[in-house]
Amino acid sequence: MELQFLGTGAGMPSKERNTSALALKLLEERGTIWLFDCGEATQHQILHTTIRPRKVEKIFITHLHGDHIFGLPGFLSSRSFLGGKDTLTIYGPKGLKEWINSSFEVSKTHLTYPIEFVEVEEGVIFEDDQFIVTAKLLEHVIPCYGYRIEQKPLLGELLIDKVNELGVPKGPMLGKLKNGEDVTLENGTTILSKDVTAPPKKGFIVTILGDTKYCESAKILCNEADIIVHEATFDHATGHLAASYGHSTNVEAAKIARESKGKNLILNHISARFLPHDLETLLNDAKEIFPNVSIANDFTLYQWKNNQLTTE
Repeated sequence: MELQFLGTGAGMPSKERNTSALALKLLEERGTIWLFDCGEATQHQILHTTIRPRKVEKIFITHLHGDHIFGLPGFLSSRSFLGGKDTLTIYGPKGLKEWINSSFEVSKTHLTYPIEFVEVEEGVIFEDDQFIVTAKLLEHVIPCYGYRIEQKPLLGELLIDKVNELGVPKGPMLGKLKNGEDVTLENGTTILSKDVTAPPKKGFIVTILGDTKYCESAKILCNEADIIVHEATFDHATGHLAASYGHSTNVEAAKIARESKGKNLILNHISARFLPHDLETLLNDAKEIFPNVSIANDFTLYQWKNNQLTTE
């Protein structure tokens, strides 16, 4: 799994940071990409990456402020021009479907693929045999959701030495055993999958929060998450503004990570008031509370492999 930040700024774009957009690359897991928020010029940001719009299978919108949605009509249109044919599912608060459809109607935009809209409410909003996505209402100035993405346990590896000892022939039986099915050999012996496979491996948990004040809902979504993506619009010195505008400081984000027993924290949604030379101070202040923290920049790519988070 990979996380690539396409926009990490707050409010309006700056020279250093575009508005909010984050790609969760699940290319190894399911051959697709999930996009979280789609601020202005997201499709232009994508041009600087290896992301193919037609690979985007789902879009999750946290809330309806412009810096999180103004890139949607353009991206959806370009996905059509670039050969997208598969259904795209868009999750978001009430009003999102109406806004997108109005944009298309006025601009006479026609897509080559169907869109499925899911109006988000608290609880499980998506589940299949690989993932569960849970949404919870945060505390912002308009309805805003955070999303918790949980990968279900992975099947344990097939223990080849044990399989060979028991005389299982090469072929379809090995696949069945690996997939949790018991098999019967020609001599009538039944081989139990649990006897020849390693224990299931724990999947990853990623929590992606929208704009929010420090709140209990954020803690619940972040509980023991491997990766927490949390906004840090303000710092300790401007904390009085954070509460007024429904945002968090870098220190508050670190407290959420610590109190929820998360493993890694990534700060984004950085106000344009902070210049590049301010970032070290923002980071160090957060590290005093939660050591495993980094600040994402536009195009930063994080990789999750062997239960470790690395970045390029």
